[in-house]
Amino acid sequence: MDALSLLLNRFAISAGVFYTGQICGVHGFAGDEHRGHLHIIEEGPVDLVQADGAAQRIDRPTLLFMPRPQQHRLVADDSLGAKVLCATVQFGGCNNNPISDSLPPLLAVRLQDLEGALPLLGLLAREAFGGRPGAQAAVDRLCELLIIQLLRHCLRQGLTTGGTLAGLSEPRLARALVALHREPTRAWELADMAAQAGLSRARFAARFREVTGQTPADYLAGWRMTIAQHLLRSGRAMKQVSAESGYGSSSAFIRAFVRKVGVPPAQWLRQIEDASAAGQRPH
Repeated sequence: MDALSLLLNRFAISAGVFYTGQICGVHGFAGDEHRGHLHIIEEGPVDLVQADGAAQRIDRPTLLFMPRPQQHRLVADDSLGAKVLCATVQFGGCNNNPISDSLPPLLAVRLQDLEGALPLLGLLAREAFGGRPGAQAAVDRLCELLIIQLLRHCLRQGLTTGGTLAGLSEPRLARALVALHREPTRAWELADMAAQAGLSRARFAARFREVTGQTPADYLAGWRMTIAQHLLRSGRAMKQVSAESGYGSSSAFIRAFVRKVGVPPAQWLRQIEDASAAGQRPH
């Protein structure tokens, strides 16, 4: 399985299309602390106004993606209007997410530059306006596929800000990352990781930190903790979580969890469940 697929299996995309059609005037979008936003500007012009007042004119068919919660507005001409698709987007996982955290706050990509976008937009339009059963589910899934195309574009063009996706955009580092993701329970040494990348230990460690912003050891610890959090939320027993996330015992796992997260696993899980029940994102 390729590197991006491994990530998406762990952090599945969930898109919810909530508007397709013409807009006029000002339309505000709150940062709800749970989800980012995707806007497809099929016909403009549209002004994107961010929370700090910065404005950007979109006058060509463009995909706008804000991977993290961000307050913003779309402003269209009152008489001409604009044709848009708006969706919320969330990646699975807890707290920090290695996919969204690797991307800039705003991606603006012209549709003509995004490989595979135009056929998908045709399908989206047919589903959105065809009145067929299952249309909402269909447009949501098509929107998720469009985001995968966007992530591929980011990897090809280097449109990342460090983290996992930045590492995956470099072939040598990608080989090491894929190996870590596939075998998180292995007793990895720096020399083993460097061998996966075909680099010396010193060159690998320096390049890994330069590109991802983390040391290889810190990255591995974070990945293991991400797996552990996912397993905890799925209801796995502590002993099983410890083993599957690469720790020799439950006590070693709990100590590592407290160092990384700040609270024991059971307390963290209660916080997650309470925040979910209250409709809030935990910190």
